[in-house]
Amino acid sequence: MPANTAQHFTHMSNGATCLYSLELQPFLQSLRATLADIDFEYESDIETVRKSSVDELFKQATIRKLQECHRERRMPCVVQLERLQKRLHARVA
Repeated sequence: MPANTAQHFTHMSNGATCLYSLELQPFLQSLRATLADIDFEYESDIETVRKSSVDELFKQATIRKLQECHRERRMPCVVQLERLQKRLHARVA
Protein backbone atom coordinates (compact mmCIF):
# COMPACT_ATOMS: atom_id res chain seq x y z
CA MET A 1 0.00 0.00 0.00
CA PRO A 2 1.43 3.42 -0.89
CA ALA A 3 2.72 5.45 2.03
CA ASN A 4 0.44 8.40 1.23
CA THR A 5 -2.74 6.32 1.26
CA ALA A 6 -4.82 6.99 4.35
CA GLN A 7 -5.72 3.92 6.34
CA HIS A 8 -8.47 3.08 8.74
CA PHE A 9 -8.76 0.31 11.31
CA THR A 10 -12.12 -1.11 12.24
CA HIS A 11 -12.90 -3.81 14.76
CA MET A 12 -15.01 -6.66 13.47
CA SER A 13 -17.65 -8.39 15.59
CA ASN A 14 -15.42 -11.48 15.83
CA GLY A 15 -12.67 -9.43 17.48
CA ALA A 16 -10.48 -9.21 14.38
CA THR A 17 -9.16 -5.89 13.18
CA CYS A 18 -9.62 -4.95 9.55
CA LEU A 19 -7.45 -2.41 7.74
CA TYR A 20 -8.76 -0.60 4.70
CA SER A 21 -8.06 2.55 2.75
CA LEU A 22 -10.14 5.58 3.59
CA GLU A 23 -10.75 5.95 -0.13
CA LEU A 24 -12.82 2.75 0.05
CA GLN A 25 -14.83 3.83 3.08
CA PRO A 26 -17.62 5.63 1.16
CA PHE A 27 -18.06 2.58 -1.07
CA LEU A 28 -18.19 0.24 1.94
CA GLN A 29 -20.68 2.52 3.69
CA SER A 30 -22.83 2.69 0.59
CA LEU A 31 -22.94 -1.08 0.25
CA ARG A 32 -23.75 -1.52 3.93
CA ALA A 33 -26.48 1.13 3.75
CA THR A 34 -27.99 -0.50 0.68
CA LEU A 35 -28.04 -3.88 2.43
CA ALA A 36 -29.61 -2.32 5.51
CA ASP A 37 -32.31 -0.69 3.38
CA ILE A 38 -33.04 -3.96 1.57
CA ASP A 39 -33.21 -5.85 4.88
CA PHE A 40 -35.44 -3.24 6.51
CA GLU A 41 -37.85 -3.26 3.58
CA TYR A 42 -37.94 -7.06 3.63
CA GLU A 43 -38.66 -7.24 7.37
CA SER A 44 -41.36 -4.59 7.02
CA ASP A 45 -43.00 -6.49 4.16
CA ILE A 46 -42.87 -9.77 6.08
CA GLU A 47 -44.47 -8.13 9.10
CA THR A 48 -47.23 -6.66 6.92
CA VAL A 49 -47.99 -10.07 5.45
CA ARG A 50 -48.00 -11.77 8.85
CA LYS A 51 -50.42 -9.20 10.28
CA SER A 52 -52.76 -9.37 7.31
CA SER A 53 -56.08 -11.17 7.45
CA VAL A 54 -55.59 -13.16 4.24
CA ASP A 55 -55.59 -16.94 4.03
CA GLU A 56 -52.63 -18.66 5.73
CA LEU A 57 -51.62 -20.51 2.55
CA PHE A 58 -51.52 -17.22 0.67
CA LYS A 59 -49.40 -15.71 3.45
CA GLN A 60 -46.93 -18.59 3.24
CA ALA A 61 -46.67 -18.32 -0.54
CA THR A 62 -46.20 -14.55 -0.31
CA ILE A 63 -43.51 -14.92 2.35
CA ARG A 64 -41.65 -17.45 0.20
CA LYS A 65 -41.77 -15.03 -2.73
CA LEU A 66 -40.55 -12.18 -0.51
CA GLN A 67 -37.68 -14.37 0.71
CA GLU A 68 -36.69 -15.18 -2.87
CA CYS A 69 -36.83 -11.52 -3.92
CA HIS A 70 -34.87 -10.52 -0.83
CA ARG A 71 -32.05 -12.93 -1.67
CA GLU A 72 -32.00 -11.75 -5.29
CA ARG A 73 -31.88 -8.08 -4.31
CA ARG A 74 -29.09 -8.61 -1.76
CA MET A 75 -26.89 -10.81 -3.93
CA PRO A 76 -25.20 -8.06 -6.02
CA CYS A 77 -24.20 -6.17 -2.86
CA VAL A 78 -22.99 -9.31 -1.14
CA VAL A 79 -20.90 -10.24 -4.19
CA GLN A 80 -19.39 -6.74 -4.30
CA LEU A 81 -18.57 -6.88 -0.59
CA GLU A 82 -16.92 -10.29 -0.98
CA ARG A 83 -14.82 -9.03 -3.90
CA LEU A 84 -13.83 -5.96 -1.95
CA GLN A 85 -12.89 -8.03 1.10
CA LYS A 86 -10.68 -10.25 -1.07
CA ARG A 87 -8.94 -7.18 -2.48
CA LEU A 88 -8.46 -5.74 0.99
CA HIS A 89 -7.08 -8.99 2.37
CA ALA A 90 -4.68 -9.18 -0.59
CA ARG A 91 -3.43 -5.66 0.22
CA VAL A 92 -2.85 -6.48 3.88
CA ALA A 93 -1.14 -9.82 3.17
